[in-house]
Amino acid sequence: MTDETTAPAAGKVDFRRTLDAYRARRGELRLVDVPPLQYLMIDGHGDPNTSPAFAEAVAALYPLAYRIKFASKADLGRDYAVMPLEGLWWADDMDAFTVSRDKSRWRWTLMIMTPDWVDAGMVAAAAERVAAKAAPARLADVRLATLDEGRCVQTLHVGSFDDEAGVLAQIHHELVPAQGLRLTGRHHEIYLSDFRRVPPERRRTILRQPVTDVVADDVPVGVPDDAPVGVPDDAPDDVA
Repeated sequence: MTDETTAPAAGKVDFRRTLDAYRARRGELRLVDVPPLQYLMIDGHGDPNTSPAFAEAVAALYPLAYRIKFASKADLGRDYAVMPLEGLWWADDMDAFTVSRDKSRWRWTLMIMTPDWVDAGMVAAAAERVAAKAAPARLADVRLATLDEGRCVQTLHVGSFDDEAGVLAQIHHELVPAQGLRLTGRHHEIYLSDFRRVPPERRRTILRQPVTDVVADDVPVGVPDDAPVGVPDDAPDDVA
């Protein structure tokens, strides 16, 4: 992770303002180098509009993220704004995501970015305090891990999630091949608006797609559908 997420700062830190990876403009597709970032993560599959697992995942992430933030301020003297909800999305056939929008076939990892100074011990202690009040159903499924996306294409989408398909098709089938790139990793969304409260036409979402250079005889390497995302916080240094 970059110094922007580790250096001490006076007052409350808002990483949406300090990290270039959280900047995007509507109508602009740009390449951005995303540093390794640490997240609270939880996995699931199915239609986010109807799947109980999706609602349970959101309900597990938010209280834990806020409890960690309160502990950081009280115990370490380091305050920060809780980051927005994010999601990694994929399907066995990505046309189910970009074309047919068959949400029953979608797989997802929901995430909230967490500063580098937060460690597994702080997460465990915060989880105990959350559970002591009213344990969310999927609290035990949340993990702390680092995601290293590297070079990505991203843009800001304003509007309904169902209206993303045209932008995604432009990224996947026009911009990426034209730049001599190929897709790698998983489609990433950053929800700058709280979709539980903001009407669909006003929702602001950063759409991000990791990419890599195409080389001679390049063969895309897929990610197993059931592979967990991110490197666990307590993994050995040589794990990538």
